[in-house]
Amino acid sequence: MSGPSTTGISSPAREEQTGYLLVFLSALCWSLGGVSARFIEAPDPWTVVFWRSVWAALFLLGFMLWRDGARGTLQLFRGMGLPGLAVACCLAVSTSFFVLALAHTTVANILLFQAGGPLIAALLSFVVLGIKVSAATWAAIAAVILGVGVMVSGSVAGGGSLVGDALALAIVFAFSIATVLMRRFSHVRMTPATCLGVVIAGVLASTQAGTFAVSAADMGFLFAFGAINLGLGLALFATGARLIAPAYTALLATFETLLGPVWVWLVHGEVPATRTFVGGAIVFAALLAHIGLELRRMSRPQRPGLTGMPTPH
Repeated sequence: MSGPSTTGISSPAREEQTGYLLVFLSALCWSLGGVSARFIEAPDPWTVVFWRSVWAALFLLGFMLWRDGARGTLQLFRGMGLPGLAVACCLAVSTSFFVLALAHTTVANILLFQAGGPLIAALLSFVVLGIKVSAATWAAIAAVILGVGVMVSGSVAGGGSLVGDALALAIVFAFSIATVLMRRFSHVRMTPATCLGVVIAGVLASTQAGTFAVSAADMGFLFAFGAINLGLGLALFATGARLIAPAYTALLATFETLLGPVWVWLVHGEVPATRTFVGGAIVFAALLAHIGLELRRMSRPQRPGLTGMPTPH
């Protein structure tokens, strides 16, 4: 009979901690997107979407070939089934619609809709998975929505449209559905689904782009934009999202919104407004407090039904 864990943390709790770290790192990768995009001078946004998708797909395919080999990679694509196809379609929608939304509404409006992502993910996880959302998580979700609202309050009044807002809402729903599906089908490796998703987005962009020609400098930044910002971010997200509840996943993904303006400020000198600092502080404090509470919970001996989260199956 084996003795108690020397660390005091159960194996499921270790998996949750790993999930938290991987999803945070994915948000960190995604937050660098604005820095890369500012360096790219290609005038056609669909050209940017196309090459970004190409490099992301190549990175994800290379990652799977390195990790699983050619035969293992083929088996992963075959094994993802309908859940993987659904996740791929959701990710294709969220990456493609973002460009369309920017053409019709303001970034501020899109960020406001993204702030509601944790709420939508929590509701979907309750309805689909039966995962109960704690009062602390609801409080963190409310604080995140408040903080992002403060961040964009100075510009939310101008430039919006019904079409743009509808596209922004579709982005949030698509990403939230993908998050819930990754948790529900946690036994399915979703890295091939993320690869297929960016391939679909790239094919769509190829039908809309006026040209595929870019400068050598732009191609270098597009490589970083696709392989690191999108590809590595999706690989980390697909691995981590299957280990933790969708509401927590969506909350951690909010670090993208929080850190994005900071990197652009440090690299490009675009100083955020005072509202951005105030709202960012609210989001950061809420996320740190919630993550701290969860890590404390995971360090305690677990009892059946304590977390309200079902065992992945």
